[in-house]
Amino acid sequence: MSTEETGLLLETEGEREFVTFVLGDEEYAIEALKVQEITGLPQITKVPYLPAFIKGVINLRGTVVPVVDLRLKFGFKPIDYTKQTCVIVSKIGDNIMGMIVDAVSEVTMLSNSCIDPTPPFGTKLNTDFMKGVGKLENRLLIILDVDRILTGEEMTSLEAAASAESEGEEAADTLPAHESGGVASGLEADAERQAQVT
Repeated sequence: MSTEETGLLLETEGEREFVTFVLGDEEYAIEALKVQEITGLPQITKVPYLPAFIKGVINLRGTVVPVVDLRLKFGFKPIDYTKQTCVIVSKIGDNIMGMIVDAVSEVTMLSNSCIDPTPPFGTKLNTDFMKGVGKLENRLLIILDVDRILTGEEMTSLEAAASAESEGEEAADTLPAHESGGVASGLEADAERQAQVT
């Protein structure tokens, strides 16, 4: 068997690890290597003037992470978040993005022979964000390309959200104590000034 034939065989029979998750009635998957961590839904700080599917930013151990609701991004009907709602944190180039999903199912292995190319849906439908369709027993998994879920313009909005919140936190850190500490700190500062005058 030639080296080229061996390479093709390995590519066909090789396995990759995927994280699977649910949106509505459908199951999706992304490569585990693209997943930084999975967390429950923390408090989200909203940032104005962003697309509706960019819900805002979260504080992940000191790192500001913009979060995208994949339901809204894919045009699904919005639902209330539940205890099963999760955020899948993924690295996209130099950026970190959180993706809100209905629930995470499992981590599973898929051989390349069980992944079919993305079927044609017509020229009007953009399927660049799909890597293919995985077959797992009697289930079909829509495999997503994390790097292409957002368009270039949407990525710019995402970066702007993270940058705006980071700058806001830095500005708060540099304020004098009586300005950054709220009403109580302001009253204390006023009392000190009056004491010095008298």
